[in-house]
Amino acid sequence: MKIGELSKATGASIRSLRYYEQQGLIAPVRTESGYREYHKFAVEQVKTIRLYLNLGLSTEQIAGFLHCVLLNKEAFCNEVLPVYQQKLKEIDEQIQTLVRIRSNLEERIESILSERTDNESMEGTNDES
Repeated sequence: MKIGELSKATGASIRSLRYYEQQGLIAPVRTESGYREYHKFAVEQVKTIRLYLNLGLSTEQIAGFLHCVLLNKEAFCNEVLPVYQQKLKEIDEQIQTLVRIRSNLEERIESILSERTDNESMEGTNDES
């Protein structure tokens, strides 16, 4: 299967496939004319890579357990659980940061609206004088 066919079969762009190859996640065979030739198993590999990328994992993290996952069930790959736990911890920290930022923005908005209301009240009082 050529790179364009793999792209169509998986929904991954040709650029992404070349990147996965650079990262050692997929390994095509080169034909005599220099074209990449992929085994039909590459479709499953690329779909699995995309699943893990959608979970927010890096290609380096994926490379650490991809071979095991493709040969076994995920539950039997000892390398997966610590990566998931670390990613979940990072997400929780990001959520906490976002909650703090949201709270600060709400306070700023409230302060601005309050100040505007106070100014409008003061202007109304000055107009009556």
